[in-house]
Amino acid sequence: MKAILLSAGQGRRLARATEGAPKCLVPIHGDCSLLELQLRTLARCGIERVVVMVGYGAHRVESEIHRLAIPGLEVATEYNPFSATTDNLVTAWLARAAMDEEFVLLNGDTLFEDQIMNRLLAYDRRPVAIATARKPSYDEDDMKVVLDPDGRLGAIGKQLPGLTPDGEAIGMTVFRGEGIDGFRRVLDEIVRTPEGGQAWYTAALDCLAARLRIEAVPIGDCWWAEVDTLDDLRRVREVFDQREEPASTEDPPVRTAASFA
Repeated sequence: MKAILLSAGQGRRLARATEGAPKCLVPIHGDCSLLELQLRTLARCGIERVVVMVGYGAHRVESEIHRLAIPGLEVATEYNPFSATTDNLVTAWLARAAMDEEFVLLNGDTLFEDQIMNRLLAYDRRPVAIATARKPSYDEDDMKVVLDPDGRLGAIGKQLPGLTPDGEAIGMTVFRGEGIDGFRRVLDEIVRTPEGGQAWYTAALDCLAARLRIEAVPIGDCWWAEVDTLDDLRRVREVFDQREEPASTEDPPVRTAASFA
């Protein structure tokens, strides 16, 4: 299984915390960056190869990857020269050459505990499976999902007029079999439209859901967090700072949901 990590963004809403560095290099726990936590979690979950899509500050991200050199994890980068003027559908489209086998696609600002990835990868009979979470209410920035009674994705987007959300996508999707070619094909279709440059890759999932089954995989009480704003960053740092022992570069501080209480 391969992972494709979308980490090309600057993270303008985190500008005061990044000090000009790419969003994925913002420190979370001591010197441990968002990217390092993601890579070490992927390695623990059995992922052996990762393609990190870079853009803003690409050389700094590549230097960090070289410094980490995580045992058992082969990490390569691909560059998006348009990251400053486009959204992440273009970044995903530029990654399509890496979509040549089963892969999991992840947002570069999502942290999660191991059980979520393990649960998602266990859905090995579906062409596409997307991790979803539920909460009492949803705001305009949530990537909302609508499901049919059988758990199949019906619609996904931040704006779903006239529809009642059944959850939100946490930024983690696995593709197998016909789902790989289907996703690549839809990405290619959308990127050619006038709106394609400013679209999220979830627009491709929304379109693909009408063509084949996309399984929504509920994460239950498992912990995850998106690091998109300064408030997000503060809350995530508080979670990791609850650890009594210091952060270790060999064992990054990802804990079970029960220990977050």
